[in-house]
Amino acid sequence: MLLPRPLLAFAALGHAAQPGAVKPVAAPMRDLTWGQLNFLHTTDTHGWLGGHMREPQYSADWGDYISFSNHLRKRADDAGTDLLLVDTGDRIEGNGLYDASTPKGLFQYDIYAQQHVDIICIGNHELYQAYSADREHNTTVPNFKHNYIASNLDYVDSSGRRKPLAQRYRRFKTKNQKLDIIAFGFLFDFTGNANNSVVQPVAETVKEPWFQEAMRQKPDLFVVIGHVGLRMEEFRTIFTALRKQNWHIPIIFFGGHAHVRDALSYDAQSISLASGRYMETVGWLSVDGLKPKSASASASSSVKFSRKYIDNNLYGMHYHTGLNETTFPTEEGVRVSGMISRARKSLQLDEQYGCAPKDLWLNRAKYPGKDSIYSWIQDEVFPDIIVNETRKSKPRLALMNTGGMRFDIFKGPFTRDSAYLVNPFINRFNYVADVPYEVAKKVLGILNSAGKVLNMDMRYLTIPEQMFLSVAETQQEAPETHREARIELRSEGLIAGYTTNDDIGTDGDDTVHKPISFHAVPNCVQSEINFPDGQPATVDVVFIDFLTPWIIPALKFSGGDYSEADVHGYMEGTLMYKLAEWIKTNWKC
Repeated sequence: MLLPRPLLAFAALGHAAQPGAVKPVAAPMRDLTWGQLNFLHTTDTHGWLGGHMREPQYSADWGDYISFSNHLRKRADDAGTDLLLVDTGDRIEGNGLYDASTPKGLFQYDIYAQQHVDIICIGNHELYQAYSADREHNTTVPNFKHNYIASNLDYVDSSGRRKPLAQRYRRFKTKNQKLDIIAFGFLFDFTGNANNSVVQPVAETVKEPWFQEAMRQKPDLFVVIGHVGLRMEEFRTIFTALRKQNWHIPIIFFGGHAHVRDALSYDAQSISLASGRYMETVGWLSVDGLKPKSASASASSSVKFSRKYIDNNLYGMHYHTGLNETTFPTEEGVRVSGMISRARKSLQLDEQYGCAPKDLWLNRAKYPGKDSIYSWIQDEVFPDIIVNETRKSKPRLALMNTGGMRFDIFKGPFTRDSAYLVNPFINRFNYVADVPYEVAKKVLGILNSAGKVLNMDMRYLTIPEQMFLSVAETQQEAPETHREARIELRSEGLIAGYTTNDDIGTDGDDTVHKPISFHAVPNCVQSEINFPDGQPATVDVVFIDFLTPWIIPALKFSGGDYSEADVHGYMEGTLMYKLAEWIKTNWKC
């Protein structure tokens, strides 16, 4: 059922909760379709609980989301329907609210926990460092004790004892209709985790006795959440296992990891939803036609699904709740917005380092090109910062993976927060000394090839949005064959944003946007520094330490005889620190 409004309307004005955040901009809106059971979905929030300070369409904060979900829960209660909240991981790394504190996440974990999330699982970013895996075990799991699911993940404690991070699955009944749900929570077949965690491949997990027993229990609905791209094999494996045993029971998947808006159906009784990244998107999914267990199982053949991708701003939140600036904020939401504001102030995230002279884009601009953030790094930054005083006379090739840069730079103030948004990782510089140039010059081509280096997946070198480029490409303007999209895009003054064309159709975005073009970028970029007029005999190969597992095989493939024993630290300081220092020197306000 729809809210009683026309298909497209303009929402009332609202103000972002965080001081200094830009106000949302008027835009045509599409309604949410309510069903018997409804879901709100977040994924890959990466610490962006304060919202996007510089982007109006994503400027609501976590407190606003809490107010929004509270209002929608009340609507569900009043109508006798149900609403569940889902989160599919990667809650950390990528924003100063998490990364700027000592220890990391000093404020973030408590702020996040103020939201009631009904089904929650882990992402790969929670597992890169032993510290963050410990925090997940000791903090997030207890915060969501009854709702956290870890179907294929074990935690290894300080004594070496291995145990499930959390319950393998959850069976529960919904609040109002008592719908019987069995939920699982998966991580893709991740191998880069710290040694205090163990990820079991999904194909092995579905053979486990506990999974075989759970999938035979015949609920009204299976809900599979996972930090898994919808088009990765892991979800297909789970679907196949469930469907072979349960030909008639609806199955809903909530994914993530690929940082895109996406939806697809495996069959008429299933749907999968991915809800973007960085708190730009709150996913909405509703289902009608579910029957309580007393009804005939065959009745579920009439099941219907609906999905929307909600822009995270107060415009849309006011519109979808029918409330306004005065009536929308809840006491709980305002309190959490205050927590965020105090944390940002304590972390000095608004400290200004310089002023960017123009916008620089990850993949909204072509590479190479004057507006590409990678061309800027390659041509302007690296030649200045990649210097070892004892070897500065040596010619050098400096490489980084494009996945090391995580967000765009906007013209205007560049703050401490901006530095964490652009490069949140603790990436240091390593090098291999005096590599024959004939060997070194082949490395970039190998890293950017479509193949693999010693069976290592090279997709992980680039930004997550590019791991499934065919999906990312659907975020562009809908083809001219889609009449509704063509008509709506005639509207004047639209703000640029997602115009998603997923497997369900072109009407998924709750806000009608001016399309954004996305461009492919290579896995890695490279700077030639201090090269002579002719070809050098040898060069130092300098690279972000994250690249080490790929660099050594690439050097071997190129004809070199190197091992990790030949890798040494090149200079002091992280990439983020060096970037910040460069900006302070070169981007004066």
